[in-house]
Amino acid sequence: MSSKVEPEVEIEVEVEVREADLADPQQARAVVEIVDSYARGPGGQNAPLSDEARAAMIPGLRAHPMALVLLAFEGQTPAGIAVCVFGFSTFAGKPLLNIHDLAVLPDRRGRGIGAALIAEAERRARERDGCRLTLEVLESNTGAQRLYRASGFGPWDEDRTLFVSKSL
Repeated sequence: MSSKVEPEVEIEVEVEVREADLADPQQARAVVEIVDSYARGPGGQNAPLSDEARAAMIPGLRAHPMALVLLAFEGQTPAGIAVCVFGFSTFAGKPLLNIHDLAVLPDRRGRGIGAALIAEAERRARERDGCRLTLEVLESNTGAQRLYRASGFGPWDEDRTLFVSKSL
């Protein structure tokens, strides 16, 4: 008896992306839960968010003057987020938008949600006369890299910019 394995197919679904209303308890909870889901995986920190991070996330985002949190919905169900921060490019003399976290719930991936979040982030950046979108991705996160390449991010083969941090 033989079995046939179907190739992985991306399913497009009806997705609505809007700015998260962080004053709405349901939307705020969805943002925390989606970020926590991302944190638990290999693209995040391979561990859940700490209780302190969970408690501080929404008040911190609400207080950050340059934060933009986009929430993607499939119907009425929150399915993904893009936590973005506006910055400024001194070389271009214009705003830029960094997609700090892009996360889609594991059971909702491959349905166009990530692409919809990126498209809305780009729309918002262009609305403010932004000069570019930036993001960071782990070299091992090939799935995210495919999405970012398809969304026009790059170049990928030139000198790489290293993203380093120092914990405080």
